[in-house]
Amino acid sequence: MSKKNAQTGTQRETAREVRLVVAGLLLRDDTVLICQRRQDQPMAMQWEFPGGKVEAGETAQQALARELNEELGITAEIGTRVTRILHTYRSGTAVDLQFFEVHNFTGELENRIFNTIIWTPLSQLTAYEFLVADRELVKDLAAGKLLKTTDI
Repeated sequence: MSKKNAQTGTQRETAREVRLVVAGLLLRDDTVLICQRRQDQPMAMQWEFPGGKVEAGETAQQALARELNEELGITAEIGTRVTRILHTYRSGTAVDLQFFEVHNFTGELENRIFNTIIWTPLSQLTAYEFLVADRELVKDLAAGKLLKTTDI
């Protein structure tokens, strides 16, 4: 997007920062762990998969392992990347989301930051109001796409 500099009259390019974000599909049999944001968070009370921003110097897998420990108190084995989604919200915030399978973790799940966390059948995912960036993935997961059924 070009913007005109008011003082010099010259054109300059303004690039929106893209946030690198990772999320875990914690799978148990035919269910997946989903998390509801708190009322005081942006996009309040919407559902998402646990995860967060990739910090400088981290790989996507390292970031997800750190985030799952911070948010849920678990040590997770990060599996295969399921998909990658580029999404720009109406606010202009752009995210590059990577979703990874997580079949194994140690520790007891502890809800440290969410309103609610629940295990729900993959087929029931569309019953929840997910973040806009997650909705196509949610439809695909509920329809039995993307995941190998022999793995779950």
